[in-house]
Amino acid sequence: MKAGERERVAALRLVTDALQKDLKEGGDDEVAVLRRERKRRLEAAEAYREGGSEDRAAAEESEAREIERYLPAEISDDELNAAVDAAIAETGASAPGDMGKVMGAVMPKVGGRADGKRVSAAVRERLAS
Repeated sequence: MKAGERERVAALRLVTDALQKDLKEGGDDEVAVLRRERKRRLEAAEAYREGGSEDRAAAEESEAREIERYLPAEISDDELNAAVDAAIAETGASAPGDMGKVMGAVMPKVGGRADGKRVSAAVRERLAS
């Protein structure tokens, strides 16, 4: 606040509010809250852009980048593929219909270091081949 970074302060207040709200509701996964809030900002930016409000979209993307600074580093593609391969071997999955079993095994292994869409795409790719 003293540095005059109003956008950053606003983003941090939003994150703090979301974390406190989640804590009151009995949640204990801060990384999940941060990912959810980042995703909301990116979706809002997309909606603003489609509505022709470029300045509001830029503000939402700025907040998303600020939230991203507090997230753990993303898992590499090689690590993700290795985790997917291990989960496929562990569950005995062989067809795209087994995707749920594989996702259930992979997500706890990657923790908060990979987005669900990214994991889903990797699992789908591996099971299709």
